[in-house]
Amino acid sequence: MLAFLMLALVSQASRLDASQRLPTDIFILAGQSNMAGRGGVINNTKIGKLTWDGIVPPQCQPNPSIFRLSANLTWVLAHEPLHADIDYNKTNGIGPGMAFANAVLTKDPTIGVMGLVPCAIGGTYISQWAKGGFLYDQLVRRTRAALKSGGDLRAMLWYQGESDTIIREDADAYKGRLEKFFKEVRADLQYPTLPIIQVGLASGEGLFTETVREAQLGINLPNVQCVDAKGLPLEPDRLHLTTPAQVQLGQMLAHAFLQSLSTPIRTSINSATALSFLASDNFVGLIILIFLFHFFYLFVLP
Repeated sequence: MLAFLMLALVSQASRLDASQRLPTDIFILAGQSNMAGRGGVINNTKIGKLTWDGIVPPQCQPNPSIFRLSANLTWVLAHEPLHADIDYNKTNGIGPGMAFANAVLTKDPTIGVMGLVPCAIGGTYISQWAKGGFLYDQLVRRTRAALKSGGDLRAMLWYQGESDTIIREDADAYKGRLEKFFKEVRADLQYPTLPIIQVGLASGEGLFTETVREAQLGINLPNVQCVDAKGLPLEPDRLHLTTPAQVQLGQMLAHAFLQSLSTPIRTSINSATALSFLASDNFVGLIILIFLFHFFYLFVLP
C-alpha cells in the first residue's frame, strides 16, 4: 500500500512537471508569406513545383522552451516550418519566428517558456485582415486558445503589405486599414497596449512599395514599432527573404522586443499560473494523495 501511494505521488509530480512546461510568454506571428516563411523555398524544375530545401540553420533549431500552437489548437514543440499546417496551401520554409524566439531566450534569462501562435497566410491583403473576416477571426480565436494555458500575451509580430503594393488605391488606404486592424486586435484580445512589432517591407509585388513602406514607418500608435527589412537579401523571385535574411530579421525583432522592455498587461505570469494550478484537478488530486499518505502512516502502519 505504501509503495502504491509513493508511485501515485511520483506520477502526480510528473504530470505537474509537464504542466509547468506550458508556455508562459505568448507571441502572435501574423501577416503574409514572409512571416509564414519562404526561406529556402526553391523552384524544383525536376518536379515542376516549389519545394523547401530542408536546411534549418542553428539559430532556428528546436528548443525545449519554445512551443507553437498547432492548427488543432494544441501546444507542440516548435520546429521549422512553423506555418506548415496554417499556410497549408503554400510551400513553407524558414521564417523569422524561430530565430526570434531563440534570440530572446538567449539574451533574456527571465523569459519563460515561449509559445508562438502562427497566423500568417501568404498572398493576403490588409483588407482581408479586417475584423469579421476569416483571417482576423482565426487570429483572435487562436490567440484566445493559446491564453487558456495561463500564459501572458507579450507581443504581436506583424509582417505584411507586399500584396498591397499592386494597386494604388490599396497602397493609399494601407495606413488607415493597418491602424484600424491594430486597434481592433488589441480591443478584442483585451490587451489595450499590446506591443506590436511590425516589419517594414523589404520588397513588393507592385509599383507602390514605397507608398506602403511610408505608411508602415508613419504609424504613430502607442507601443507600435517598426523594424525595417529593406536591404535584406531576397530569394531569386525578388519578393521573399532568403534563409539568412530571415535569421537576421528574427534577431532584429528580438532586439526590438527586448529594447521595448515589454511587460505583461494583465495578471503576472506567476500569479496567473498559481491561480490556475490551485483551481486545477492536479492540485485537488495532490491534496487527496497527501491526505491518504498521512492517514496510512498514522493509523495503518502502527
